[in-house]
Amino acid sequence: MRYAIAIVLAYVVGSFPSAYLAGRVFRGVDLRKVGSGNLGATNVYREIGLAAALVVLALDALKGWISVTRVPVWCGLPPNDWWTVAMGVAAVAGHAKPVFLLWQGGGKGVATATGVFIALSPAALGIAAAGFALTVAITRYVSLGSIVGAVVLPVAVAMKRGMQSPVFVVSVLLSVFVVWRHRSNMRRVATGIEPRLGRPGASRQ
Repeated sequence: MRYAIAIVLAYVVGSFPSAYLAGRVFRGVDLRKVGSGNLGATNVYREIGLAAALVVLALDALKGWISVTRVPVWCGLPPNDWWTVAMGVAAVAGHAKPVFLLWQGGGKGVATATGVFIALSPAALGIAAAGFALTVAITRYVSLGSIVGAVVLPVAVAMKRGMQSPVFVVSVLLSVFVVWRHRSNMRRVATGIEPRLGRPGASRQ
């Protein structure tokens, strides 16, 4: 029963709608209805500005970190890698389909998954982050950088932790999820209409 409670709690933590609140507080808008419609730091940056985007990014990552490091402690659970990674998945699911918004809208899971891997495998995350940063520096597509980072992550985890590790399994699952959530971005990149990283408010899609 405690494990089930922990999974639900991780999902609730992941559901905290930081980008939605930023839109309401700083602009009085529902970010699900402006810009890309995504409740993530990139849309916050384009519609509100850099400072708000950095706060949202930090909060979304914190949700993932809390879910795998603090939720098991709060629920009095013994160390168990499989249940820990399940709580990370629950947090990302909460971010994508937040209960506080009645499952309407959400983010694409990158920042929350980042928080999960800050706790589970920071070295592998560093490699994936380098792939993300290099891709964005070259193309100025945040979405493409997110996809590259997601694909690199399982490879890096396999190198650092091995393919039998629960962390590798969850890295594959989250990688597939992040790529799938970016399928509309991939179509826009292919047609040349995906917004590139630039000044806030520019080239909104």
